[in-house]
Amino acid sequence: MKNFSGIGRLLLLVMLVSVATMAAGPTLTFKYKTETIPGAVETDIFGVNNFNVGVGSYVDGSGVRHGFMAGGGKVTTLDDPNGVSTYCFGINNLGAVVGYYATSSFVAQAFLYQNGTFTDIGPAGATGSQAIGINDSGDVNGNFGDSNGGGHGFLLKNGTYTTIDVPGALYTLGGGINNAGIMTEVWIDSEGNSESSVYNGTKFTTINVPGAESSSAGAISNNNDIVFSWEDSSDNYYGAVLHAGTFTNFEEPKGDRTWGYGINDHHVIVGSYQPAAGQSNSGFAAAY
Repeated sequence: MKNFSGIGRLLLLVMLVSVATMAAGPTLTFKYKTETIPGAVETDIFGVNNFNVGVGSYVDGSGVRHGFMAGGGKVTTLDDPNGVSTYCFGINNLGAVVGYYATSSFVAQAFLYQNGTFTDIGPAGATGSQAIGINDSGDVNGNFGDSNGGGHGFLLKNGTYTTIDVPGALYTLGGGINNAGIMTEVWIDSEGNSESSVYNGTKFTTINVPGAESSSAGAISNNNDIVFSWEDSSDNYYGAVLHAGTFTNFEEPKGDRTWGYGINDHHVIVGSYQPAAGQSNSGFAAAY
């Protein structure tokens, strides 16, 4: 597993995946559609709501990274005015968006975008922060760094921050959250690999893609379906979905590498794929 430092590790590892064996369930098939931002040289889709409005980030021809929201044939660039680059990670059914921007000093700062306004969020004293998921109540799941170099998850609920640390984790990186308040938490184990857990507010349950070296859970739907990205021992990347107690792996058919990030209640997954080694990512949506 490659080593990264600081908040950069949090961003990279928040896009990996986890491991558990479940009972047999239905066989899933996937119908894919490539989704790219016009004029972009790279597109990554990180979240989707029940109205099939997606959020993510894209890189323009000048190499600048922007956040975006897209749906119904319309694309809106969402750039936090305080940042030099913006990532949009999650969107709820009311259109509220969370993510992070990089400051001019390259510090990650979590934000909430709601009713046309960007607002900084994150625990007091954080050295960096990212907001990853948001539910319809406005509860936010994210991560932050502390002054000792540690990385922790956080839950923002009713204006109050709660620190989340998965037992035994070196770092806890946050993840998705559904309307029941069930969260996914990606975490780094003692060997430096990413694992994932489901957290219901009192209990952590490990859920890793079977056979994965590193496994990172993304969003969780209100049906408790979970989308993953995972890595094998040969540094190949794939997606997976946990549905009805069963893991199903998937690969975008045009992709050399695939990452799954977002999911909604209508069995739509969003993510990114790399067409071939060295090429820039394209976004995709997949119905299952």
